[in-house]
Amino acid sequence: MQQRARIKLASTDIEKINQVCAYIKDIADKTGVVMKGPVPLPRKSLKITTRKSPDGEGKATWERYEMRIHKRLIDLGLDERALRLVMRVPIPEGLQIEIEMI
Repeated sequence: MQQRARIKLASTDIEKINQVCAYIKDIADKTGVVMKGPVPLPRKSLKITTRKSPDGEGKATWERYEMRIHKRLIDLGLDERALRLVMRVPIPEGLQIEIEMI
């Protein structure tokens, strides 16, 4: 079994994830490393509902807030040069990245 690096990306902004995925795909193409993904994982929605009126008088009106967390999974063949280049990818603020060797 060939070793590989598993990269997990998570963010509330889908554009940031797509941008980093494009960088990683370019690196894989340049170095000739086998890349699988990006695999879209299920989106997580965090919902909060609050009352508009603070005192409870009047109509029962509500404000609904939702934050969506998008996730992607990328598998890269284990190559030292490719991993060094992946470590140098500019990571935007608000994006979580996790690299695991499997």
